[in-house]
Amino acid sequence: MADLPGGASLIAIDRVFLHERTGAVALNSLKSAGRALFDPARVFAVVDHIVDTRPGRGDQTLMPGGQAFITETRAAAQEAGITFIDVQDRDQGIVHVISPELGIVLPGATLIAPDSHTCTQGALGALAWGIGSSEAEHAMATGTLRVTKPKSMRVTVSGRLAPGVSAKDMNLALIARFGSAGGSGAVVEYSGEAVTALDVEGRLTLCNMATEFAAMTGIVAPDDKVFDYLHGRRHAPKDDVWDRAIAEWRTLRTDDDASFEVEVSIDASTIQPMISWGTNPQQAVGIGEAVPDEADRRPLDYMGLEAGRPLAGTPIQAAFIGSCTNSRLSDLRRAANLLKGKRVAPGVKALVVPGSSAVKRAAEAEGLDRIFTEAGFEWRESGCSMCFYAGGESFAPGSRVVSSTNRNFEGRQGPGIKTHIASPETVVASAIAGAIADPRKLAA
Repeated sequence: MADLPGGASLIAIDRVFLHERTGAVALNSLKSAGRALFDPARVFAVVDHIVDTRPGRGDQTLMPGGQAFITETRAAAQEAGITFIDVQDRDQGIVHVISPELGIVLPGATLIAPDSHTCTQGALGALAWGIGSSEAEHAMATGTLRVTKPKSMRVTVSGRLAPGVSAKDMNLALIARFGSAGGSGAVVEYSGEAVTALDVEGRLTLCNMATEFAAMTGIVAPDDKVFDYLHGRRHAPKDDVWDRAIAEWRTLRTDDDASFEVEVSIDASTIQPMISWGTNPQQAVGIGEAVPDEADRRPLDYMGLEAGRPLAGTPIQAAFIGSCTNSRLSDLRRAANLLKGKRVAPGVKALVVPGSSAVKRAAEAEGLDRIFTEAGFEWRESGCSMCFYAGGESFAPGSRVVSSTNRNFEGRQGPGIKTHIASPETVVASAIAGAIADPRKLAA
């Protein structure tokens, strides 16, 4: 690291991850400027954002002009000599799902990508954050990036989550309590008994929504759960290098007497399954609660809701399980466990989109796909899918959707779509009921 005038620093960047929506732009811009990549081995690219997730897919997409994003990124990546994970590759999947799967992100590493949910990967003890295409170009050309030191914040989640409550609910409860600007510009360290009790995939879900908390990134101190998760993965250290890495990674913990510029806490035992009612993740309540009496008029009008009325029982037209927030194997297992032997309500369009091809294969090996399809869910190929709308596939205009995704602003999933963010368990319960429903009643 080198200090720069004005309080910024120049830091080394270990990994750059690109996807097809912006990858070709950054790579072609470097080429046009006559600049070579500092180290092509540090750069990865994947097709995940606008790729079709319907069975039998290829380069063609439902997004007008979308195919060009794929073909141009492929050509630019191959010319640059970087690792490119293509549509039909066994490793294909959402960037923030496959990076941990492949051991590309490691404790103590710096990882950037032109995607705001790069913060997900802080779950493994890395400094990972989203950047723009021009910053990606700088990092690829120099192996460095100019960064102004962010403020520090610690979120302590004490106690234990109740049965039927997940990391997604923890996220929504935190943002609802402290606001969508609560972590503004900070590196947020998540700590406390409830955080350390989470498995690695739960921690990935937790860190995923640091950006919805307005944080630069989220991070969890690495521990034996992380080391066990990474051991043997393709890009993780091997043999004696692994032993040296473990010794170093064990030092990546906050000092007992460390101070933070901001500290907040939340009691995990008070959290119930959460669901958003508005067009911002902070506009969320417990599944058994009503829309707040003081709720803003605009999101209520868009969502077609009334202040003071319970959310439970509100009819829905669609249900979606997927995204970099909740599409990992553990998410699908929990959802399938509740769904087994039941059926999606008539008139509800339900989809499940695994976060990676590896997740899809593992789920199919366990028979999870059959549970979903027999219940009336569509089973898709991996990708970002209907987490966001880019002019491609969407639900019917005006549909009310319970979704395991991370954003619910107006039109996020399509024109006029009313998105309620929740856990995969709440998505399943609502799909079965044909209305917003409490997943704990299915598990009882």
